[in-house]
Amino acid sequence: MIKHQLCAQRYFEDFALGERMNLPSRTMTEALFAAFQLASGDNHPIHYDVQYCRAQGMPHMLAHGFQVLIQTAAGAGLFPHMVEESLKAFIEQSSRFLAPVYAGDTLYCSLTVSELIAGRTTGVLTMRSEIFNQDRVCVMDGVQKYLLRKRGTPSHGPTGIQPPSIAPQA
Repeated sequence: MIKHQLCAQRYFEDFALGERMNLPSRTMTEALFAAFQLASGDNHPIHYDVQYCRAQGMPHMLAHGFQVLIQTAAGAGLFPHMVEESLKAFIEQSSRFLAPVYAGDTLYCSLTVSELIAGRTTGVLTMRSEIFNQDRVCVMDGVQKYLLRKRGTPSHGPTGIQPPSIAPQA
């Protein structure tokens, strides 16, 4: 198998408090709204009917909360490529929606290392997630937690659980 890595591999102890990872910006187009509505099954008109939204006093369609949240997916940046060898699990996520996001808004997302809790062979890396719109208004903040291996610890597949030994049959 050809080993093709996008960037140098990092382990739990390679991260520092305050380290920031920006994700690519994204404009919330009507096509993204339609795709998310199709994927989520949420069919409330506030997410797809412009005239309904305007009748409710909004300038355009209102984004689904999860549609906003997924803009902080670490996979949109380099983080998952950095931890290909050390990532054991994505273990927790929480978020707060602080301001509305409408069709046409451009979102700027970042993840910042906010806590490092070391264990014996692994550690929990906590990242604060933030999303700002084009007017520099924070529309969402939250927390993501990842379980990472420390350097020099054995890897036993994606779960970290060593498979049982199978004794040869006599």
